[in-house]
Amino acid sequence: MKSLVLAEKPSVAKEIARVLGCGQKHKHYYEGAGYVVTWALGHLVTLAEPEDYDPSYKEWRLEDLPLIPRQMKLKVIRETTPQFKAIASLAKRSDLGQLIIATDAGREGELVARWIMELVRWNKPFQRLWISSQTDKAIRDGFASLKPGTAYDPLYRSAVCRAEADWLIGLNLTRALTCKHNAQLAAGRVQTPTLAMMMEREKQIKSFQAKDYWLLRADFGSFQATWRSSAHPDGRLFEKAAAEALLAKLNRTQAAQVSQLKMTEKQEPHPLAYDLTELQRDANKRYGFTAKQTSNVLQRLYEQHKLVTYPRTDSRFLSTDIVPTLPGRLKSLQVQPYLGLVKPLLAKPLPVTKRIADDSKVTDHHAIIPTDERPQLNNLSADERKLYDLIVKRFISLFYPAYRYDETAVVIELGGEAFHAKGRVVRDKGWRSMYEEAAWSHSADDEESDDRDAADGSNAVQTLPALQKGMALNNVRLSLHKQMTKPPSRYTEAGLLSIMEKHGLGTPATRADIIEKLLSTDTIERRMNTLQPTGKGAQLMELVVPELRSPELTAAWEQELQRISTGQGDAQSFMNRIRKQTESIVRDVKASEAEYKPHNLTNSRCPECGKSLQEIKGKHGKRLVCIDRECGYKRAAEAPLSNKRCPQCRKKMEIHTGKAGKYAQCRPCNVVEMLGDAPGGRAGKRQQSKLAEQYSDKVSLGSSLEEALRAAMEKKK
Repeated sequence: MKSLVLAEKPSVAKEIARVLGCGQKHKHYYEGAGYVVTWALGHLVTLAEPEDYDPSYKEWRLEDLPLIPRQMKLKVIRETTPQFKAIASLAKRSDLGQLIIATDAGREGELVARWIMELVRWNKPFQRLWISSQTDKAIRDGFASLKPGTAYDPLYRSAVCRAEADWLIGLNLTRALTCKHNAQLAAGRVQTPTLAMMMEREKQIKSFQAKDYWLLRADFGSFQATWRSSAHPDGRLFEKAAAEALLAKLNRTQAAQVSQLKMTEKQEPHPLAYDLTELQRDANKRYGFTAKQTSNVLQRLYEQHKLVTYPRTDSRFLSTDIVPTLPGRLKSLQVQPYLGLVKPLLAKPLPVTKRIADDSKVTDHHAIIPTDERPQLNNLSADERKLYDLIVKRFISLFYPAYRYDETAVVIELGGEAFHAKGRVVRDKGWRSMYEEAAWSHSADDEESDDRDAADGSNAVQTLPALQKGMALNNVRLSLHKQMTKPPSRYTEAGLLSIMEKHGLGTPATRADIIEKLLSTDTIERRMNTLQPTGKGAQLMELVVPELRSPELTAAWEQELQRISTGQGDAQSFMNRIRKQTESIVRDVKASEAEYKPHNLTNSRCPECGKSLQEIKGKHGKRLVCIDRECGYKRAAEAPLSNKRCPQCRKKMEIHTGKAGKYAQCRPCNVVEMLGDAPGGRAGKRQQSKLAEQYSDKVSLGSSLEEALRAAMEKKK
């Protein structure tokens, strides 16, 4: 009897089939002596739509809500039906005695396989392939130690609860808000509290009132110190008169003396290995990668290049069974530029501590580390190279000693007042030796407000001269430095990921998609390297019921889903609460008297119903859409851009279609050029000439049309 292997993607199925020796390639599967390997295309099966329960639900009506099916149904996704039918056909083969689930080893991967199994009515035995990398060795070892499929039933129940909860709350709330306010308003179980936290930060920024303050500094020639007192532990004086009076008082006293001197040996252990969220944060801070971009690049490193372990992990520790493989992983990294970093580690036993390997802190998957594949760095794209470099250096740093330094804290007395300074002398760079110092310099935490000026000198690292307690210091220069308190900063993507993680919103695997969904629904927008709510997002927060804005409620749901996945939670009880919550949310939306006013109205009118058009940002540029959802009129707000650049300003030219065919136009420079599908010969030249006259205000074009235009003008004269 053969085994049917179900992978999640064609590329993964191809690799598994190669390792298992399945050389017969068919349209929908690979076959060998002992295995038939097929694949899903992501999800082949999904939860049924409302109209699948009742055709009348296709039309959105407030009176139909809430939609809470007694039993949730499944359906095959229309676009992937051929692949599903192929799997269903394979499931009926009498020579296939068992199924091996080889989808991604996580909650969503389990859901992909189990829903397919449910619809093809699989009733034979099944087992689970659970691996953390896609290398040939990992695949062979995984098939040699398959797990019983039923061992992952709790994980499947958790996945079903997540999917059904998102369907019930997201679909009902989105329909309720959209119908109530006749506008496209999207909300959800996780995205709404995430938006609420961003709005709270926005309120803090808008209500913030900056204040001036003064810092008093003493320059002793070779180092500086900052005044502090018990009443002003941060050294900030908010009254100018008091600051000037203190300066005047101390200017009359020039005798300074070292009153306290304390030297402390400090050390900073290596950072923990990466989980997905920490890697997304780091990639955003260092390279400006979006969370989604990091996920996509990481997936290629995992599946295509087989250079890293399973990406969607929430653990920053390794399991103890990985420890024997660590020397082999380091040996594979003996390539430039890592050779010099790895070589010293291989000369002695690796110092593996609980900070590196701890089974109690690993759930489904251990931290992201390199595999034992020797990297061919030339085969990686620039983004893949950057991300791989982060992972490799973090992995190598696990085995380096702590960063050790001597910190000297000195207090200098001047006129009865105390001035503070710190100095640092590095004893052993340890793990920091592989990083540029700038990459680890102190900066304010993204998710916390910090209005202290970074240059106040109190935390500055400087080299202090040889000092002794009681030593007199001469030639002191005092000066006041005016500063201003700063408002909380807007979230970068790294900061938003941190705050989502802190409040338990989403999982490492879903946070990037939540951010992208908020962007695609125009409730938040990117500005430079920050994220901030739009006018639509601000209004949406006023319309959504308060209980759904709460990060605590959503975090409690996520914790319960985690408990269900480990067999400790009750799936039925969880879903009963979700159903009651859905009823309550819809009831509150129906009773609400709040109004929605589109924030992006234009002066243009809909040609079909006469109502205002609003400007919507989409994947293909801006669109003008009628505010009446039932009207449905929409058109492009701006012409699409071509790859052809204006010969004068070098900006991309707009694409238009005229009687002569398609043409590119730069409006600011009045330049027009025909595109490739224009007619040739004399007729084409005449049409180009007419087009040039029509759109270019008879100015010099500086292009191939210039001669045609000049000839036409002379002929006309």
